[in-house]
Amino acid sequence: MNQEKMEQELLAQPVRGLQYMLRQLARRYPILPELAVDGIFGEQTLEAVMLFQREFHRPVTGVVDRLTWNAIRELWLDAEAEQAPPRPLRAFPGERGRVDLGDNPDFLGVPQAMFQMLGRQFFGITPHPVNGVHSPASADNVRWLQRAAGQAETGVLDQRAWNMLSRLYEAFVVKKQEPSGEHFVGGHG
Repeated sequence: MNQEKMEQELLAQPVRGLQYMLRQLARRYPILPELAVDGIFGEQTLEAVMLFQREFHRPVTGVVDRLTWNAIRELWLDAEAEQAPPRPLRAFPGERGRVDLGDNPDFLGVPQAMFQMLGRQFFGITPHPVNGVHSPASADNVRWLQRAAGQAETGVLDQRAWNMLSRLYEAFVVKKQEPSGEHFVGGHG
């Protein structure tokens, strides 16, 4: 469910919305109880509001005024943003985009890094630094890809070559990680 629709539902039934946000926050902040989302502003909801106010938004009144609602909403939005799945990466400029020999677009480091990873599994990919320059070695890697796909070997990185590279990377690098249980969960170190 998208963020705007979710917020509309929270406002349409404010007690349920409040309980939902506090319940979600309880997963991140154990001090808060996991409320039942029943639409009744009872003792447990009051307690959760007061605990929230004590920990995050004084004074402790138990009243959910606009300031308290907004404080709960902002903290909930922050928590949702951390837990949301990542957006798909759009690393290539589109149908008309192309990278010719000697070009140095900012995004070229992404496909170069992908070729480095694929080079660990495939013979014929030329080792090349991730430097954002479409040098002869970088163009050789694109030609390798085009040859493997039965395409004209131009060495030009265009949308078609990008799509092939992305599929190959997904199949041989990303998918290789999934069965072993290795998943990126964020953070440093």
